[in-house]
Amino acid sequence: MAKKDAKRDRLKDALRENLKRRKSQTRGRGDIAPAPSHGEGAAPHGGSGKKPGE
Repeated sequence: MAKKDAKRDRLKDALRENLKRRKSQTRGRGDIAPAPSHGEGAAPHGGSGKKPGE
């Protein structure tokens, strides 16, 4: 049983560190402006506004 407990503890620690790292990365990205969504001035790929096949 000691092996299972040690493995579980290592996994728990690794997951906790991963979560801390991801939270830190998310906080670091907080000052970056998000990309505009499709409806806010973004031109379609072809530029004509037509759907393919029209």
